[in-house]
Amino acid sequence: MINAQDIKIGTAIRMDGKLYFCIDFLHVKPGKGNTFMRTKLKDVVNGYVLERRFNIGEKLEDVRVERRPYQFLYKEGEDFIFMNQETYDQVPIAREQINGVDYLLEGMVVEVVSDASTETILFADLPVKVQMKITYTEPGVKGDTATNSLKPATLECGATVRVPLFINEGETIEVDTRDGSYVGRVKA
Repeated sequence: MINAQDIKIGTAIRMDGKLYFCIDFLHVKPGKGNTFMRTKLKDVVNGYVLERRFNIGEKLEDVRVERRPYQFLYKEGEDFIFMNQETYDQVPIAREQINGVDYLLEGMVVEVVSDASTETILFADLPVKVQMKITYTEPGVKGDTATNSLKPATLECGATVRVPLFINEGETIEVDTRDGSYVGRVKA
């Protein structure tokens, strides 16, 4: 059990039988009345975000989570098979539990978060930024850097990303896995 004032970003708590991660918090001390914590909690299972107020001193059930590196091996049906980098155990993880799954390549190392008490895998996170090679896009034309126009480009993982007009096929770019946006070109 932890006190409400001990909630920080990344803290995992169990509330109403569900598991939540704190994604934002604010310690509020109004001019009149008691101090409280205003939090934003993300449901681990379905990804819903809810705002919740807790009074200072309120007891909450905390959950100990472990973050470990796992390497993606292959896809089997709807499951993705990952290998624990420490024990070499192979574990299937469902598509819905992987954040940024569209940018997953064989051999990529992801961070898998699991409940330490039950050893249940909660979710897997790809790195925030990944480098990918462009397999197909329309060729760029000299002088296309003047506008902020974007064109579609297919990456080696099969996903499509909107890139600036001057990017050509065969180049390596950096992509944000959270929203699939183009970050920049990688210099060779």
